[in-house]
Amino acid sequence: MKGAGTHRSFPARRVEAVVLGASAGGIDALGTVLEGLPAGWRIPMAVVLHLPESHESHLAEIFAQRLPIPVHEALDKMPIADGCLYFAPPGYHLSIERGRRFSLSCEPPVLYSRPSIDVLMASAADAYGPSVAGFLMTGANEDGAEGLFRIHRAGGLTAVQDPTEALVPTMPLAAIARHTPDHVLPLRDLRTLLQQLEPAHAH
Repeated sequence: MKGAGTHRSFPARRVEAVVLGASAGGIDALGTVLEGLPAGWRIPMAVVLHLPESHESHLAEIFAQRLPIPVHEALDKMPIADGCLYFAPPGYHLSIERGRRFSLSCEPPVLYSRPSIDVLMASAADAYGPSVAGFLMTGANEDGAEGLFRIHRAGGLTAVQDPTEALVPTMPLAAIARHTPDHVLPLRDLRTLLQQLEPAHAH
């Protein structure tokens, strides 16, 4: 029952992938957006959350316990599988290749961040074009604004957390200053929007 218990309806949109980014307050925000995903979820999702490079990430384990779908830390050259959630490992930029595989790199930080939301989103725009959706949430710097704009320019769907609700509004405000997103919503409505997306396959 897609969208069960939700109170808003959004225009039908078919996507091949969803990319999400957040920084300060992002774990809780992401948990809210992903809450209630159905076990039969089919759209792959990739996430960059800013974490200290020196710390081992336990995000995949944490969210694997919360969600009924497979959750992984992304590996270099890993094929992107339908219905899985992937996290960028700390200390590496995560990008998506046109062959629908992940790529990890140790190139310099972007806006002091590695992994960078901009890098993930810009590569997703190049790989998927109009059939990608980008979600940007709470955060303390401007990473993600340019990447989300690249998704917008490619014809993809862009959604930003309402800055008035964000724990730290810098990131959503930067994205809104860069372009007018398709949606600026509180987290519960971002969750509804996500769950109303339909899978689309180019193959």
